[in-house]
Amino acid sequence: MKTNSTKNWMKVAGLTLAIGTFAFTANAQNTTTAVANLGVVKNSDVAGTAVKANGTIRLIDNKGTIKYLQVQNGITAITNTSDDKTGVTTTWQLGGTLTDNTYITTDGKVFGLDGISFATGSAATAGIPTHTSTDPSASTAGWTLLVRDEATGAVQKLLFTDLVKGGKYNDKVSDASKNFTYSGDASIPASIEKISVYRNGVKLLAGVDYTLGASAPYDVIVKNSSVNAGEDYALYVGDRIEIQWVK
Repeated sequence: MKTNSTKNWMKVAGLTLAIGTFAFTANAQNTTTAVANLGVVKNSDVAGTAVKANGTIRLIDNKGTIKYLQVQNGITAITNTSDDKTGVTTTWQLGGTLTDNTYITTDGKVFGLDGISFATGSAATAGIPTHTSTDPSASTAGWTLLVRDEATGAVQKLLFTDLVKGGKYNDKVSDASKNFTYSGDASIPASIEKISVYRNGVKLLAGVDYTLGASAPYDVIVKNSSVNAGEDYALYVGDRIEIQWVK
């Protein structure tokens, strides 16, 4: 049988525990600080309104502390506040605007996208993009390529025409006593494999029948056996020289 002193002790212990719990809860609540909600709508709006994107979700943990969850940097929260007897539902999903520099390190793992459809239409089949804007922020009809800057890892857009764009030049030989030289075009690439030269419609051998100058802008030099002993071809006045190149 419990004595009166035992009962009194248990009452005091219970009261002390209750006071301590209340003080701890109050202290946890008092440490809560305001959280900015990124300037978007709160999800505590009146039920029955339209679905809203982004916002903050207010939570109360088991200690009574008020907390907020919010999304940014490419993640979107969609809140359905309609009164459909299921309560307010917030769904987080991919899709949104990046607000910070973001890097994904694959560390040897595969990062891929499945289910991507093939481009169709006249521009795709003809290989000629309709996207012609040079403004990096512009978004118009057509296709661009995504490329990676190896120095920074940044993904950037590249016009298809900028990747394969080249040039073309043709002229007649007017002086058969020297090599035929085309010079002064800054778009001539430094790699001779990207340059094709034709003499009267016949393809010449790169690095053999024609060479490049030593520095930019690179000269295209068609050799003439009448000037350089041992060369395969002699140029004659009126020969048609055509030069084509790509980036």
